[in-house]
Amino acid sequence: MMRPLVKSADFERTLAAPTRARSAHFAVHHLHGAPGVPVPPRTHKLSTELSTGQPTGNDSPVDDPAAPVPVDGVWWGAVVPKRHARRAVTRTLLKRQIRAAMGRLPALPSGMWVVRLRAPFPREQFASAASEPLRRAARDELDTLLAEAARRAAARR
Repeated sequence: MMRPLVKSADFERTLAAPTRARSAHFAVHHLHGAPGVPVPPRTHKLSTELSTGQPTGNDSPVDDPAAPVPVDGVWWGAVVPKRHARRAVTRTLLKRQIRAAMGRLPALPSGMWVVRLRAPFPREQFASAASEPLRRAARDELDTLLAEAARRAAARR
């Protein structure tokens, strides 16, 4: 099961790892391991009333830092900087292509994967920000790049 990376610290750790594969426009980083423990969202409002009633019987700590995080799994992230894709529609298209390409791979080695856009697509060749030729070019490049990165990561283990 693939899950998205959500914490910036996990992105930073993964991007600090060596590049596993590189193409004309993208780079793939992989770090074996699980992301940090996510901070649970607050589900209750703060109250000024004293709680002097009977205990509810729930003896578990409120903020358990040892919350179970699965060790094996695939976490993915996409970094599409504005300097390489100026229009939001292009950034969204590329992020969707990255997510779809990650899902098309049969089996990725476990760990955190981040795909980073490292060079812009030429505007002369792809005039429209969300054109079908841009979508096809990104899909083809990502499929070959991720297959190569998965092969290299599996060979390292």
